Amino acid sequence: MSEATTSTTAPTNTYQRPDTMLRDDRASTELLGMTVVEMSEGHAVVTMLVRDDMVNGHAITHGGLVFTLADTAFAMACNEEGSVTVSSGAEITFFAPSRAGELLTATAKVRSTRGRSGICDVEVRNEHGIIAEFRGHSRTVPPEKMRAAPTTKAHTS
Repeated sequence: MSEATTSTTAPTNTYQRPDTMLRDDRASTELLGMTVVEMSEGHAVVTMLVRDDMVNGHAITHGGLVFTLADTAFAMACNEEGSVTVSSGAEITFFAPSRAGELLTATAKVRSTRGRSGICDVEVRNEHGIIAEFRGHSRTVPPEKMRAAPTTKAHTS
């Protein structure tokens, strides 16, 4: 019989909201208009109003944008100020379409962590119910690993 491979992260009094990461995530907040409604240790709720320019040729919300909303909630639930937790993989299952004018709400909950790895589930809803389920796999990395690598000039002859 194998030993258990997951443990639940217990809330601590040392949690700090990842406000710097949120401030710097201009793609989600400025470009796509996402709003972080709730954020606490291991939990986040993010909303996005679907605009006309967010639908595909079938007049439903582009799946990549639903994924991006879920991924943003996942990031907010997995991070705290001073740490760097990134996605090591993710998958999404779509259950129903959404359309322009609808408010989508992504609710993320960290399910388990072990060492530097974790699993987070995100439910995406519109006013009619669940439209997608997302599962993200996280990995906490040392902040110095995330520093921009020096750029090299292309060699031309």
